[in-house]
Amino acid sequence: MDGVNGLEKKEMNSKKLKVLCLHGFRTGGSFLRKQIGKWDPSIFQDFLLDFPDGIFLAGGKSDIEDIYPPPYFEWFQFNKGATLSALLISYQAKGKILKDHPPIKFLVSISGCKFRDPKICDIAYKDPIKVKSVHFIGDKDWLRQPSEELTAAFDSPLILRHPQGHTVPRLDEINVKNLSEWTRSILKSSITYDAPGVETWKTEANNANIKQAVVADPKSMEATDSVLKATFTEG
Repeated sequence: MDGVNGLEKKEMNSKKLKVLCLHGFRTGGSFLRKQIGKWDPSIFQDFLLDFPDGIFLAGGKSDIEDIYPPPYFEWFQFNKGATLSALLISYQAKGKILKDHPPIKFLVSISGCKFRDPKICDIAYKDPIKVKSVHFIGDKDWLRQPSEELTAAFDSPLILRHPQGHTVPRLDEINVKNLSEWTRSILKSSITYDAPGVETWKTEANNANIKQAVVADPKSMEATDSVLKATFTEG
């Protein structure tokens, strides 16, 4: 019988690492999905990508109203998904929050930057964040320098540069190769062997509702109900 039935598809998805994809200011999950759709689909074919909308309605004029009809939602009122996610990962790695939750495995940051509050910086970025990360930095991005500063906060980050501006970039052959190798290393490190010849995927299959991963205020990180094992975010 050709094809995959619903039960088989559900079982296959349960074995994939779940990736929370947070969109940028005044856009939405569908817009980020469209942007990432420019990439070679094989790069993240073994991951389960989820593209939620932020819970706060964004006001003012949007630059993409001619592309997608309003309303648009922002994931976090004051900044972008990549900035917030990097902070969340840092706090968890330092044992400040989500102590009973499995470690977040990696971060894909597009135009992400650090928080500027000195009190946050003293905690979040004092020591290298030992979580795998890849950072997209555009030559013409107005957040280029802040993005460079964020990479310095991580231990052995992968930096992928492109000639474009503040956008999800199209990937050239070299960046496709580097990102593909990086995702394969993530998958390899996520497999454990419980018995000879038996592979067990360490996925967070019990996360029932990823929408509860919203952090409404960075000053009350304890309000986080649930996050996934990885975050894929744009600035």
